Amino acid sequence: MDITRSSPAPVRVVAVPPEPEPADLTVLPEPIAVEPLQPLEPLPTVTASAITATTSATTTTTATDVRGRRRRNRPRDLLALLRPGQWVKNLAVVPLALLDTHPWGTTAFLRTGWAVLGFTLASALVYVVNDLADRERDRLHPAKRHRPIASGRVSAAAAGALTGVLALSLTGWAVAGPAWQWWPTALYLALSLAYSQGLKHVPLVDAFIVATGFVLRLVQGSLLVGARLSEWLALCVFSLCLMLALGKRRHEMTAAGRAHRPALRGYTLAFLDHLVVLVAVLTAVSYVLYLRDDAALAAGASLVTLLSAPCAVFGLARYLQLLLVEEGGGNPVHVLFRDRATLVNAALWAVLVALALLLPQASA
Repeated sequence: MDITRSSPAPVRVVAVPPEPEPADLTVLPEPIAVEPLQPLEPLPTVTASAITATTSATTTTTATDVRGRRRRNRPRDLLALLRPGQWVKNLAVVPLALLDTHPWGTTAFLRTGWAVLGFTLASALVYVVNDLADRERDRLHPAKRHRPIASGRVSAAAAGALTGVLALSLTGWAVAGPAWQWWPTALYLALSLAYSQGLKHVPLVDAFIVATGFVLRLVQGSLLVGARLSEWLALCVFSLCLMLALGKRRHEMTAAGRAHRPALRGYTLAFLDHLVVLVAVLTAVSYVLYLRDDAALAAGASLVTLLSAPCAVFGLARYLQLLLVEEGGGNPVHVLFRDRATLVNAALWAVLVALALLLPQASA
């Protein structure tokens, strides 16, 4: 056997599937039952005039609703532009001149009301002018973008007309009042105009101008009532309002950042915290010195005035707590009327001060 020759490869066997049986073409398939088609109902004819009438009716209804809504909202929006919720500042500061006026009479109350009216008109005018100037910047703020002018509910033309009405009313107030005793209101308007034109963008200067406006309210009340203005009381009002202005800026910085108010670029949270505490201490000290040196109180009211000092300090501490701990205090008016602890403390302080003022009359 020749072993050099290779053996043939094994044969592979592959299974082939059987072919299918051929179909029987002689058997026809069963017919499929087909239901007859039902005739379609004719579509309603829509003419061009019908389309135009429908569109016109819809447009007219929408336009009527929008005009009616604007007509209903415009008086309310114009009133909101005057910020009646902020008028309480005039009611709280201007009548402080009555603290050094004894005895109280009808003339003193009428003149105090006249001073409140003048500063209410002046502050409303300033609010409208500021909102007109800041409408583009207010649209970037999460809360201020809902103001009437920034949101578009009040047009610039309507706001300008309202400004003219307020200016004429304020002029009539100055002419009808005592001669040359309106200069604090005029100075307030001048400072507010400078504030709107650019001083509000200068750090620290912006807050000091706001606080000075409240001192001018006190001066206006003292002039019309004829009372002597206490330097300690003026310093107390100035430092208290400066604390509230700085606290408002701190709240704005934490809520919306620095983009919407350029003056905030000159502040930091730590810097504002130090300033707020410093001014709060100055407020407390000036209040105690006013009670000791200038307040028109009887000798028997010393205990009452001593008890009112802790109420004043507690009010300052509560505001600092709301501002620094609870990240609130952005609107001082809301703090005054919505915080329960502040309301109770303010009521107790008012009762003590009223007793201290009425004791001289009771002993006379």
